[in-house]
Amino acid sequence: MSQHSDRAISALESGATADAIAIARDAGDDADTLNLLANWTLGGRFLPRDLVEARRLLRAASEAGSEDASLVESVLTANGTGGVRDWQGALVLLRNAAERFGGPARDDVALLGAMALDANGDPVGLPDPEILGKDYVVRRWRGFLTPGECAHVAMSVSDLLAPSMVADPRTGRLIDHPIRTSSAAVVGPTRETLPLQAILRRLAAATGTAVEQGEPLSVLHYAPGQQYRDHVDTLPHEPNQRIKTALMYLNSGYAGGETHFALSRLSVAGGGGDAVAFDNVLPDGTPDPRSRHAGLPIRQGTKWAATRWIRARPYDVWNPR
Repeated sequence: MSQHSDRAISALESGATADAIAIARDAGDDADTLNLLANWTLGGRFLPRDLVEARRLLRAASEAGSEDASLVESVLTANGTGGVRDWQGALVLLRNAAERFGGPARDDVALLGAMALDANGDPVGLPDPEILGKDYVVRRWRGFLTPGECAHVAMSVSDLLAPSMVADPRTGRLIDHPIRTSSAAVVGPTRETLPLQAILRRLAAATGTAVEQGEPLSVLHYAPGQQYRDHVDTLPHEPNQRIKTALMYLNSGYAGGETHFALSRLSVAGGGGDAVAFDNVLPDGTPDPRSRHAGLPIRQGTKWAATRWIRARPYDVWNPR
């Protein structure tokens, strides 16, 4: 971090928000401070959220030499934050970052190079799914992800993993999640690397939906004894319902952890790289009780998985309501 950005952060931590903003804005073309301003503008906490202005600040920070800004700029260009989705433009930015900085950008370019993608980042071909169940259908794709892709998804938010919590409706305080005992983290839009976005487009193609319908990916880590108790994924009184759930299994080598559909008496096990998807609603749009399921307790080893809830219509992560 630069001297200017350190001063701005110190002022912010002391509660002097206006001073912090003034210090950052007076820093001129300092790369770290421009990146800091971009993050504040994206977050909407210390400055009003302005996605277009955030993109401008990221461009300036990247030109001034910020590796972090270069990576985030490529990500937001690909997912359309503050502009239109531009896969080819994002690829150019990512390749430029790889040449300038190496590191994660270079790794992402290599991972993308192993994927069969069209000009928009969509998959060229998909494996055929297995049809599991009779009355209630679950689709499973073997080898949906490569080992490298599994590792990329698992590590995308490994630094953010925390015990699953929920707000107590009576007090508003965070308490242990009564249903999900795993650790979890959400991949926000600034962390949707281009390889991850290509995987999300693959999920959209497999489920017959648009990538814009998906909520941010949730990455889950289960230790022995942890589970996701019986539940449904639909939301009460929600006009833009979760119509489908897609689940990717990111590793093998554990015992237990099957996805169990009690009403259908169906247990689905997935190996590393497999994916499953199922419908949460009936043809009339009402919740399907057969979609109730559980992630059974892990008996041995650890399990990594990622869940994508898919809405009936496009979902705006920056303005969910």
